[in-house]
Amino acid sequence: MFKRVLSIAVLVVLAVLVIGSRQIAGIFTDILWFDSLGYLDTFLIPVLWKVIVGLITGVASFVFLYANLGFAAGSIGRSQRIAERFPDAPPGQIARSIRRTFLVFALVAAVLAGVAMSSQWMTVQSFLNRTAAGVLDPLFNLDVGFYLFDFPFHLIAYRLLIFLVGTTLVGSFILYVFSGSVRITGLWKGEGEGAAKFHLGFLAAAVLFLKAWGYRLQGLSLVYSKRGVVFGASFTDVHALLPGLRVLTVLAIVLGVLVLVSVFVRSRRLLIATFVVFIACSIVLGSVFPNLVQKFAVEPSELSRESPYIAHNIEATRKAFGLDRIGVKSLDVNHDLTFEKLAEEHRDTIENIRLWDWRSLGQTYGQLQEIRAYYDFNDIDLDRYQVGDRTRQMALSARELSVELLPAQAKTWVSEHLVYTHGYGLAMSPTNEVSREGLPKFVIADIPPRSSDPGFHVVRPEIYFGEKTNDYVIVNTDAKEFDYPEGDSNAYAVYEGTGGIKLSSLMRRIAFALRFGSSKLLFSADIGPESRVLFDRNIKDRVMKIAPFLNYDEDPYLVLIDGRLFWIWDAYTMSDLYPYSQPVQEGFNYIRNSVKVVIDAYNGDVTFYLFDPSDPIAGTLSKIFKSLFKPFDDMPDALKAHVRYPADLFEIQARVLCLYHMTAPDAFYNRGDNWEFPVEVYGQERVEVSPYYVYMKTPGEEQAEYLLILPFVPSGKDNMIGWLMARCDVPRLGELVLYTFPKDRLVYGPMQIESRIDQNPEISQALTLWSQRGSKVVRGNLLVIPIERSLLYVEPLYLLAERSELPELRRVLVAFGDSVAMEDTLEEALKAVFAAASGTVRKAEYAEDVKAREGVEPAIEGVVTGVGDPDSDVDVTVQALVKDAVKAYEEADEYLSKGDFARFGESLATLGRLLEELKERTE
Repeated sequence: MFKRVLSIAVLVVLAVLVIGSRQIAGIFTDILWFDSLGYLDTFLIPVLWKVIVGLITGVASFVFLYANLGFAAGSIGRSQRIAERFPDAPPGQIARSIRRTFLVFALVAAVLAGVAMSSQWMTVQSFLNRTAAGVLDPLFNLDVGFYLFDFPFHLIAYRLLIFLVGTTLVGSFILYVFSGSVRITGLWKGEGEGAAKFHLGFLAAAVLFLKAWGYRLQGLSLVYSKRGVVFGASFTDVHALLPGLRVLTVLAIVLGVLVLVSVFVRSRRLLIATFVVFIACSIVLGSVFPNLVQKFAVEPSELSRESPYIAHNIEATRKAFGLDRIGVKSLDVNHDLTFEKLAEEHRDTIENIRLWDWRSLGQTYGQLQEIRAYYDFNDIDLDRYQVGDRTRQMALSARELSVELLPAQAKTWVSEHLVYTHGYGLAMSPTNEVSREGLPKFVIADIPPRSSDPGFHVVRPEIYFGEKTNDYVIVNTDAKEFDYPEGDSNAYAVYEGTGGIKLSSLMRRIAFALRFGSSKLLFSADIGPESRVLFDRNIKDRVMKIAPFLNYDEDPYLVLIDGRLFWIWDAYTMSDLYPYSQPVQEGFNYIRNSVKVVIDAYNGDVTFYLFDPSDPIAGTLSKIFKSLFKPFDDMPDALKAHVRYPADLFEIQARVLCLYHMTAPDAFYNRGDNWEFPVEVYGQERVEVSPYYVYMKTPGEEQAEYLLILPFVPSGKDNMIGWLMARCDVPRLGELVLYTFPKDRLVYGPMQIESRIDQNPEISQALTLWSQRGSKVVRGNLLVIPIERSLLYVEPLYLLAERSELPELRRVLVAFGDSVAMEDTLEEALKAVFAAASGTVRKAEYAEDVKAREGVEPAIEGVVTGVGDPDSDVDVTVQALVKDAVKAYEEADEYLSKGDFARFGESLATLGRLLEELKERTE
């Protein structure tokens, strides 16, 4: 018998090992992965606490359920009724069968309770490691930390206990009825009535005491009420529902006590009367009375009744989203700025006005710098870098390798996992510089990376960890690892980093073969004991695997530090439990950018820097995962120079600010001063303006700084009402300032400038002319640049030739005051618009003056227009044609000298068409 049992046990273990081998391999390799990154505790702590919470809950639930149900089942063995009903079966045997049935039931219920609670391990840990927020809620004067950490724990504990006690009460009652200890008619009469009475009485009292606790929790949850005009407890909640819940709490306790008393004293009438009163009060106080108060006391005088609670909501929402930290300054806009002052005092601002929109630039990078079909630029990142002694805003993108783009014949296991292992280098260009061909001027380009500036160099261009590195690779193998294309052959590399896990044993190779479902990894002769497997290389997956309890920005961004490539990713702590704070559309009502994450693109090292230690959620996470976060002060200065205020957080705050800039309850209630994001024309469509980074000097400051800004317009209107900025440079990183404009003065908004561009006949004709010639005109982002007390509006124009995916930046539109200018370059457009705005120089005179000062040969200038200046010395359509013809001729000459006959032919054909059109217009 023993041998048979042993054999069965061995077979079961083997079956489990075979069936679960891949899962076991996954756990083993995950342990190796976390350990290699130095975050083994972030793997073990959740596993350990899931087991602890689940085990404690499961064991306690089983003991409670089985002890109570077993006690109730014991009444069957003593039941005369059972003996009469089943004369052939001994009562003890029936009792044992019932016990076995309820044993299974208790086990199943306990397992379900344990599994459910194990998934709440973070709630339990947050309760045990709770952090005070230092802010009290206005209704109960409890610390906000109570709602973030204690309240969720109380809720799950209440639900668990009410489930266990309620289930036990129902099960025990059924057993007592079955045994005859309790009869539905003539309650508490029958055999063994004393034991049944005591047992059911105590269970019923426990349910009522738990219900009293539930009413208390329901009262606390009123800070999340949606009844009133805003989120949080309203007049009705505070003056009608909350007192009712307190009465129900007392009644539940009294009823529970009476149930216990009835166990010893026959007082059924009092018990039944109290129960009826309790049910009636539950209906009246919990629903009927609050609805009557809302309809007849609140709605007719809603503003006066709700004003204090609107004030609570405003204060809490502003704190929860960090709006209370915003400094507010009024700005009286004027047009006193001159070109001379702009050039002398705001050179940094002008040098960093972004002309290259990230969408158009992404297409251009793809056409010019992907080099090979298997390379891909995922997106364009913006950042600031030192160029000599000046700061310049740069666009940059990582050249990642995408195995999906490999030729079909190259898609073998060896090629995808051993040969094509990494991307290579990056492309970088200033955001405001344009070549003669209308293309970006690259500071770093090509393969291997070449720099046009001695201040930029790339010593470690390989990208093993990026946004598109989705497959595992194995490095340091006998297979040649592709590095980059070199002429007719390829350059090869040997991985010199510390990333990945060594395949130093047969067990590891078996484990990874099981994990990835590939026997080739086990039997490949190219893999040796020094080989390393790199997996979870997508930086988003990598970071979220380590810290899934954080929320993350949509876009990590690439930085170049001392010749090495890193990724910086902003992480957030969020909650939907901040009392009185209005939730946003995504559901949360509290957010902080508490963590900055840095990922090494070569080694894959991940570092979490705690940026906001005042955040209570981050404080609690620091207690749970003691080695996860490093202080922000420990971040190297070279990296600190590239951290910034995250655009996602800024946009969330700006949307909330559209309504919550109003702090007076009456103004908030009437919604008379709502703001919204402005609209602009991008391409040919109207789109909402997104926050954008600028490097500029703000009013009252001596030095330019990197900022994230966004203008606002009144709801339903197009004129600007103000703009919000966030500072991005350490040590003032995170400071927010709102500049507001006078309400009695018109300040042009982005869409009003777009309309003025569209309504200008000369500019409109030029745009139409390009479209008629088969080019697609793409209007870039309209940037509003605040300079001192003036506003400058800049919009680039791109041309996209037929059947071409290469946008070329051909014109720059600038608006200032009541003047608009369109020129070849930003500098020319600025000179033109300021000349037109001053009214001191006529257009023809201005053009000659520009030529004389710049010392260049005469050329037809672009369009310069100003409101109130209807006369024009030149037919701008002919003017534009002449300029384009000259440019086409120059391009044709350049292509001929380079021997590029294909492009020479295209330029010559373009020149011919232009000359034909000129002939038609001048005849």
